[in-house]
Amino acid sequence: MKHIQAVPQLHTDMHRSMYTELEIKYEEDYRLAWYYMDVKPRLCCSPALISEIQQWYDELVSPACPHNVRYIALASRVPGVFNLGGDLNLFIELIRNGDREGLMRYATSCIDTLFRHYTHLGRDITTISLVQGDALGGGMEFAISGDVLIAERSAKMGMPEILFNLFPGMGAYSFLSRKVGEVQAERMILGGCLYSAGELHDMGIVDVLAEDGQGEQAVLDYIYREERAQNGYQAFRQAKQYCNPVRYEELENITTAWVDAALRLENKSLRMMERLVSRQSARTCPVR
Repeated sequence: MKHIQAVPQLHTDMHRSMYTELEIKYEEDYRLAWYYMDVKPRLCCSPALISEIQQWYDELVSPACPHNVRYIALASRVPGVFNLGGDLNLFIELIRNGDREGLMRYATSCIDTLFRHYTHLGRDITTISLVQGDALGGGMEFAISGDVLIAERSAKMGMPEILFNLFPGMGAYSFLSRKVGEVQAERMILGGCLYSAGELHDMGIVDVLAEDGQGEQAVLDYIYREERAQNGYQAFRQAKQYCNPVRYEELENITTAWVDAALRLENKSLRMMERLVSRQSARTCPVR
């Protein structure tokens, strides 16, 4: 297999200073835009991160955007971590305050973002997730919502929400059941286990299994393959979504059930959530 060599000079017309949680890079020769998550002190789906991703999506599809983008690749700048999931600190605060509106606002912003990812931003764009570390809960939901999931061999993914008496409510069941069937999706969600990238590749959830350190090259190699038969790839992807689509109303109804369940959590479950926050924070970089 011929490898595409990375472009030595990346085009960074949208500078990091425009964002606090994202780093954007363009590789014009491949019509590729990278967006790297970099949230401190804990790489989770914070409201700020979700807002910046939405803002960048808007800029990318704007008629004023100077870039001809055909592929977008979501990755992380935090070594060993793709994304650790929902903002558990925020969840605890909102639940203890009985703030249903706040929970619903957060959850809706998450499914809005994932649905845009799933529907290619309403454009002829292939959405790629590159997982080079742990993807938990909402982080895994984001990763599996795109067209292509590429993971390095040491990556691990899972949904631990059942450990604090909840479930992943921003798309996990919807996306997983389309990929591996309802029974396997239920086992994964209610089991609360971590899976290796190799196991997920065997299941058909990970599309491309890359060796450690080769994830970005694997993205370029995938683009090379798709470009050789772009019409066929695009048409087949449309056929898949026609056959068994994930509709926004489905995500919305599940999210509402998640919010109601979250508000029923008792102190024991919230204390477990707090312990998970501490463990996950200890694995990420110190506050900048």
